[in-house]
Amino acid sequence: MKKPIVYFICTGNSCRSQMAEGWARHFAGDKVTVLSGGIEAHGLNPRAIQVMQEAGIDMSNHTSNLIDNDVLNQSDYAITLCGDAYDKCPVTPPHVKRLHWGYEDPARATGTEEEIMDKFREVRDAIRDRVREFMIELTKTPQS
Repeated sequence: MKKPIVYFICTGNSCRSQMAEGWARHFAGDKVTVLSGGIEAHGLNPRAIQVMQEAGIDMSNHTSNLIDNDVLNQSDYAITLCGDAYDKCPVTPPHVKRLHWGYEDPARATGTEEEIMDKFREVRDAIRDRVREFMIELTKTPQS
């Protein structure tokens, strides 16, 4: 059986889509092919790497990538994590199920360093919860 391909998409592929990719790989293991891309490639956000590391997920080897249309067109799911990506995501063939999970951009948080990091953790945890439920459903073995 073919492994499902899940493609997480955000504006800069630096924060939210990277967190989603990290969580999905953690929860699905080798049962799902997980990738992420962006409308632009901004490089990995160091705070995103830090808060994911706090949760036991190492994203330090991830790369910030532009959307790959070949990957997008082969995907089973294309999940946008911000309004900009939702609006600008290229057209996909009918077999690609498009989902939108909008999250606030923690990279735009202001305040003290502690307040900014708290926003990153809040977004990290919200993405974790949504990705965990999605991966549980996606990897369920049909009952006979």
